[in-house]
Amino acid sequence: MGTRVYAIGDIHGRRDMLEELHAVIIEDARRSSTPHKVAVYLGDYVDRGPESREVVDYLIEEPLPGFTSVHLMGNHEAFLLQFLDDSTTLRSWMMNGGDATLASYGVDLLEVPDNADRGQWLREAFLASLSQEHREFYCALQLHHVEGDYFFVHAGIRPGVPIVDQDPFDLIWIREPFLSSAEDFGKIVVHGHTPVSRPVRQFNKIGIDTGAVYGGPLTALILDDRSQSFLQV
Repeated sequence: MGTRVYAIGDIHGRRDMLEELHAVIIEDARRSSTPHKVAVYLGDYVDRGPESREVVDYLIEEPLPGFTSVHLMGNHEAFLLQFLDDSTTLRSWMMNGGDATLASYGVDLLEVPDNADRGQWLREAFLASLSQEHREFYCALQLHHVEGDYFFVHAGIRPGVPIVDQDPFDLIWIREPFLSSAEDFGKIVVHGHTPVSRPVRQFNKIGIDTGAVYGGPLTALILDDRSQSFLQV
């Protein structure tokens, strides 16, 4: 009671769609008399889309006015942080869209000198282009968030394991057996990570990654007292 939550699915470098969704959320919130408003971003701000850096700029500089903002960790932010710690993870990050993120930060993959260690050179170039503000944003991302009967997380949880004992790896990576589970988790799990053509609403979980970077809409789930609804752009 007294809280209206907007959960936002995977953005993947689509600042244009995020700005449009923010405008729709602001208009929707303006029509609500609920005093406390929370925006929960489910992770995957970066990779694949053209404006990873710009998405993070926007989240830092133009938060939804009057909202409490919660930013969760996605597996793509985990890729980014792993690369900052270990340049040998470059290949796995590039296979998952990291090239688009590097490009958005002004790092040109074609500029690597022939005699250089490719991973180390790109890591150093990325570090040089990464502002302290952005690094702090990535390092401060949360693994989960709770509002009332809802548990917000990027990927899901492992069935059979109490919420308080979940492995951080599962929270940002799991698909099965979570997606097909009919278990009562104790809270309704709101997640992204797995693209679907339309939001998937079940008694124990709600999936809202609708593939914005693949041509689908960007989705927000609205939770207000006992109601559930969606906004899309």
